[in-house]
Amino acid sequence: MGVPGVRLCDEELKLMKPSDKFDYGANGYHISPGLVPDEVLEQLIVEAEAICCGHRGPVNGLPDRANYPQESSVLNRILAIHFPHKVSPKYTDFLSYPPVVEILEQFIGPNVKCMQSLLFIKPPGMPGQAWHQDEIPIPTRDRSLTGVWVALDDATIDNGCLWVIPGSHKPGILYERHPHDDPRFDKTPQARDIPYDESEAVPVEITRGSVLFFNGYLLHRSLNNVSADQSRRSLVMHYMSAESYLPWRGVEDYRDIVMVRGQDPYEHRGLVDESRAFVRDSGVA
Repeated sequence: MGVPGVRLCDEELKLMKPSDKFDYGANGYHISPGLVPDEVLEQLIVEAEAICCGHRGPVNGLPDRANYPQESSVLNRILAIHFPHKVSPKYTDFLSYPPVVEILEQFIGPNVKCMQSLLFIKPPGMPGQAWHQDEIPIPTRDRSLTGVWVALDDATIDNGCLWVIPGSHKPGILYERHPHDDPRFDKTPQARDIPYDESEAVPVEITRGSVLFFNGYLLHRSLNNVSADQSRRSLVMHYMSAESYLPWRGVEDYRDIVMVRGQDPYEHRGLVDESRAFVRDSGVA
């Protein structure tokens, strides 16, 4: 991608570690304001538009361009695209973006792999996602799953920012998910019987270029975009320790991964190329 951005120097890491480890360990999330500079954001946004318009390769479920001749109208029909890095070398490169990986190493350890990327467009009128924990759909054996949420736009309450329940990761309990009929959310099942009150939830309003790191056990949700004209574009990636198997998608150790730091202890198992980019069903007609 030719992504600008150098490794954080030792002095920056020394200053970062105590506070980062404290709030991440205690709350289950950490915000790094302005971690991605404007020039990199613009590259990601241009690439997002190209992906959504089918210019980077096949994406299952994309709106038919014959019905939406203007690119802006295509974007207004898309909630999210799973695995955009499968059609975009620029997004594949960004999985290893040095400032992000430097921080991931503090939370996960020296050997880090990525298994998923998500590109959210979320224009006005699109739903959010009900309470859930990412560790349920993406199970790890060592509780190392970490989400990285890059704000391509300012994320606000009106346009559907994330909400979290601080500290909800600490018990290490996974809450079963069930279908719901709440029109504010997409069709993703909702965590039920959680021992927390709505009043404990806090909105994570962050500015474009800021990055949210969050634990796979952290309960989080997003509400629908009720703004008049503000999309909530974001790039989300999921990482974990390469020292753990990834029992995902019906196999003991899923090997469609990208190593972003350190060594792969299971390199001898080889890699596969199975995941394909597809549009998430928003439930909006």
